[in-house]
Amino acid sequence: MLGKTRGIVLHSIPYNDRYAIIYMYTEAFGRVSYLVTRNRGKKTSMSKSLFMPLSVVEMEVEHFNKRDLHRIREAKLCFSLVELFCNPVKNALALFLAEVLFRVLRESEPDERLFAYLYNSIRVLEESDKGVANFHLLFLLHLLYYIGIYPNVDTYREHACFDMLNGIFVESIPAHRHFLNREESLILVRLLRMRFENMSLYAFSRQDRVNIIRRILEYYRLHLPDFPEIKSLAVMQSLFD
Repeated sequence: MLGKTRGIVLHSIPYNDRYAIIYMYTEAFGRVSYLVTRNRGKKTSMSKSLFMPLSVVEMEVEHFNKRDLHRIREAKLCFSLVELFCNPVKNALALFLAEVLFRVLRESEPDERLFAYLYNSIRVLEESDKGVANFHLLFLLHLLYYIGIYPNVDTYREHACFDMLNGIFVESIPAHRHFLNREESLILVRLLRMRFENMSLYAFSRQDRVNIIRRILEYYRLHLPDFPEIKSLAVMQSLFD
C-alpha cells in the first residue's frame, strides 16, 4: 500500500551494513518502523540528515501487510532544523525529547491532535531564542494531556501537595511516597500555567529545574508501563550548568 504522510523521527538503529531502522511517529499511521538505506558516502536519494532526532519529514511510503518494517520511497524535510542540529543546547534537548517520545509513543494508531502538538512544538523549539531552558519542562507536562494522564489542576488549593499516584492535589500529605511537597507543587502549578508564548517570563533556579524534571519523569514512570531511565537526561542537564 502506497501513501503519503508527515512523520517525526524518534530513534534510529543500524539494521545491518546496508540498512538502518528509523522509528517514527507519523500523522497518518501512528508509530511506524521504516527500513532505510544507510548513507555510506555514496549518493542516495535520502540523506542521513533527514533522519536526525525530531526531524519532521514529508514522505511517500510503502506499507506491507503483516510486516513490521516498511519502506520510505521519497522524503524531504517539512522545515529546516538548523538550530536543533547546530545549537548544542537545542540539540541536546532534541535528543532528550526524542528519547522520551520513543518510550512514550508505543501505539500504532494515529492521533492527529497529538501529531499537531508535536509538530508545532518542534517548530517552536527551532525558532525560539528565549526561554529555551524551560522548553522541555513545558513540553513534557503538556504532552501528558495528549496521552491521557494530565494532572487535575482544578484540585489545587494554596499549600496543597501533588499526589502523583492519583494525579490530584491534596491538602494532607499522602500515605505513600510518590508526592510533591508544597514547594514542588507550587512550581508544578506555575509550569502547568505556562505556555510556549510566555515561557521566557518564568524564572527557575537550576536546582528547581533539575528536581522538577526528575519528578516529571517519575510521574511518567508511575503511569506508563516499562518506562525506563532516560539516558540522555544527564547530557542535557550538563549543558545548563
